[in-house]
Amino acid sequence: MSRYFAVPVFALTAMVAACGRSDRQQTTSTTAGANPPVVSGATTGKDSIGDVGTKPAPVTYARAESTFNGGKYAEATQLFSAYTESNPENAWGYYMLGVSAWKNGEPDRALTAFDRSIALDPNHRKSLYNSGRVLLEMGRPQQALERIEKALSQEPASSEGLRLLGRTRYILGQVDEAIEAYHRALAIDDRDVWAMNNLGLIYIDQNQPNAALPALARAVQLRGNAPVFQNNLGVALERSGYPEAAAQAYESAVQVDSTYQKAAVALARVTGLAQESDSVSVDLNQLAQQFEQEIEGWKGSTEEITQEVLDSTPVASDSSTASIETKGDSVEGPEHEE
Repeated sequence: MSRYFAVPVFALTAMVAACGRSDRQQTTSTTAGANPPVVSGATTGKDSIGDVGTKPAPVTYARAESTFNGGKYAEATQLFSAYTESNPENAWGYYMLGVSAWKNGEPDRALTAFDRSIALDPNHRKSLYNSGRVLLEMGRPQQALERIEKALSQEPASSEGLRLLGRTRYILGQVDEAIEAYHRALAIDDRDVWAMNNLGLIYIDQNQPNAALPALARAVQLRGNAPVFQNNLGVALERSGYPEAAAQAYESAVQVDSTYQKAAVALARVTGLAQESDSVSVDLNQLAQQFEQEIEGWKGSTEEITQEVLDSTPVASDSSTASIETKGDSVEGPEHEE
């Protein structure tokens, strides 16, 4: 069932804030919500090897972070590896080593780095979340669930965490629990388009395409330039008996991304159907508005659940303020592969 979930490179779209804009101190912050500490002390200003016979300048967090943000993940992995050797007590260094290795296609190395970050700071939420994502990729959803739930126990009002919980629950075959998690995520952030997409695709996968339409219509309304959303809306429309509207959605996906073969193939398939069938219209704006109203109905129960969790959870410290875009923990639709 995990083929329905992709951790994109999208918005996982997707998705990187590292930990401030300057070098990081060789300590781990224990203040809740605090930014990673700033390094004091002079550097060469160039982070480069000096003249022959001189000692190379130490790798700074800023240099490694800049390399990561430039998309050079293999080099960033090497730099953060060197940084953690000289700053072994900095959980953020290991966190960024983990995301660099993950982006570079090294899940085992990423998991080891995240584990080290968590060992240094057990409440490092971003390490908990992203190690959960890696564990999902490795086919270990139960272990991923434990980490995601631990992070959520500290911040139950995290739409990102609830979206990831929904993904994990669905992989484990817990359909109702997955849907509930997406409802809670949307009650907290009613513009979370990836939660809408993922919720819609659960209904598609459960052979309920009509139930998928409101969420996907709203996702496309908010972000019409996302070919994935247009494609998945097309799937729901096609399976709900609206070939003409489906053709329009597939065409929109191809217009945004001409290399999107799944949408192109689907467009060719439904174009003929739309011409041969009686025209059946569907009001997508009305469906999107309907979904907005549904979200309003979920907000009260979500607030109650969040307060219950907060009341029963000891206050924990955490320095996790950075995040990494993962294209929203997307669930791949039947006509979409990353």
